[in-house]
Amino acid sequence: MSKEIVEALRAMEEEKGISFTVLLAALEDALLSAYKKTPGAAEHAKVEIDPGDGEIRIFELILPERPAAAVPAPGEEAEESEAEAEAEEEFDLSMYDESEIEKVPVETPEDFGRIAAQTAKQVIFQRIREAERDMMYDEYAGRIGEIVTGIVQQSDQRYTLVDLGKVEALLPESEQVDHERYDHGSRIKAVIVDVREHSKGPQVIVSRRSEELIRKLFELEVPEVADGLVIIRNIAREPGYRSKIAVESREEGIDPVGACVGPRGSRVRMVVSELRGEKIDIIPYNDEPARFVAKALSPAMVREVLVDDEEKSATVVVPDDQLSLAIGKEGQNARLANKLTGWRIDIKSESQMSEEESVMAFSDEEAEELAGRCCALTKGGKRCPNAALAGSRYCGIPAHQKLAEEAAALDAEDAAGVAGETAPDEEPDAADTAAEGEGVAPVDGQEDDGQEVAAGANTPAGKTGPGGTPTAEPGS
Repeated sequence: MSKEIVEALRAMEEEKGISFTVLLAALEDALLSAYKKTPGAAEHAKVEIDPGDGEIRIFELILPERPAAAVPAPGEEAEESEAEAEAEEEFDLSMYDESEIEKVPVETPEDFGRIAAQTAKQVIFQRIREAERDMMYDEYAGRIGEIVTGIVQQSDQRYTLVDLGKVEALLPESEQVDHERYDHGSRIKAVIVDVREHSKGPQVIVSRRSEELIRKLFELEVPEVADGLVIIRNIAREPGYRSKIAVESREEGIDPVGACVGPRGSRVRMVVSELRGEKIDIIPYNDEPARFVAKALSPAMVREVLVDDEEKSATVVVPDDQLSLAIGKEGQNARLANKLTGWRIDIKSESQMSEEESVMAFSDEEAEELAGRCCALTKGGKRCPNAALAGSRYCGIPAHQKLAEEAAALDAEDAAGVAGETAPDEEPDAADTAAEGEGVAPVDGQEDDGQEVAAGANTPAGKTGPGGTPTAEPGS
């Protein structure tokens, strides 16, 4: 063995990226296999190659005596004895301590060259392939969740093969987007979702349906997302049709929606182009559930949102002409908003909400049904959706609190016996006035122009909905 062989192994290390130690061990095993096929070979032997000058040495291994095997019981099958004999022939040096093994140099056989070279070639190539497969598996196993770009090599109904350069990835039918065509030679982006070991090399599974694909595409197109200044909190997707993403800024002064949209929509347009026309709604994330739910129903306009924290459900009131837009085609917009927010959303039009509230009773017998809600009526004749203040039947709107004060004053007069001085048909009770739907006084600073005094779109800041949860403002 000459020094040129060692130089060849060094060159192969640089070309294939396989460790020189691994190649040297493969060559030693190959030469040992060739030596065992020569006549008169030692039963146990070892081949060592000097990594400096490439000199080869063969040693016979003299092992310490092993304990005598137990005598087989009468009647045992001969097959078991043969299996034990084969097991005895195969030994592992790790079972012995190096100090217990005696190595005796053996002279290299005369005809060792040609046979050794042929056997060594086969074993080395096999070891190189195994090493490459292991390296490839380790490389891609650590890249699960990453986006890759490949060229379509073959496509049929069952799967599509995508050439990633070093390995061919598999795009199964379950990970393909409906109505997308993958023509031969076309370039596509996909996300690695799994890596499996295979006899022919690692099998990389990629996906075009994964929600992670949208996240990675925005990281490629939006520097603020790649740097962590803007984060994508959640993604709801129906592949090939529509997606909604909730974004949040971690840096003051950065508009998360504007950063993702880009100048004149250039950034989001690149993502939509890669997804082949799939529509994307970018929603600003909000810790307040009512506002987040209202924004999640974009592009529909929302009048008010009534939330139930315990049930984690929300009732959304939209204008009559926005109802179909809020629900979406076959309920798509509502489904995506539900998935994005994690809240169960019930969408109603203003007319539907008005009809439901108009049949609500306000009698004392049914007070339990309306417990917790304000008893006042708005100018439009609808029941105020706000929660009543503690110890009161009315909410915190000044006009509604004025009704509460008037009702309390009348109750005090009745208790003192003063109520009888006033004729019932001349001075009606304030609560009766509210029940008849005559409306309430406008809020301070607001002209009585017929606008409703209600929660959501027309209530002042700080008002709350049922359960004490703030209601959303229009377009919030």
